[in-house]
Amino acid sequence: MVLLGSPDGESAELYAETVTLGDPTFAGALAGIALKLPVYYIAEEAVRSQIPPDVYDEHVSLMELALPVKDIVDRLTAIRRKAGIE
Repeated sequence: MVLLGSPDGESAELYAETVTLGDPTFAGALAGIALKLPVYYIAEEAVRSQIPPDVYDEHVSLMELALPVKDIVDRLTAIRRKAGIE
């Protein structure tokens, strides 16, 4: 499993595609290699529920307010579905 804390949807999507479906730019070592690793965002409920609330509040909650969490989660969910992981 890969856990991301990317600041925007575009970078999260690129990282997720690379380790799930293979490097989409075909420039790196994972070009064409689908590792099919499930990728989650730190603010997704499936992840958040596994972190003690005080720890989450201290380390993640402020980021969650400032970043486009829904966009990032939607993109990662789409990649997991495309890879047949979801």
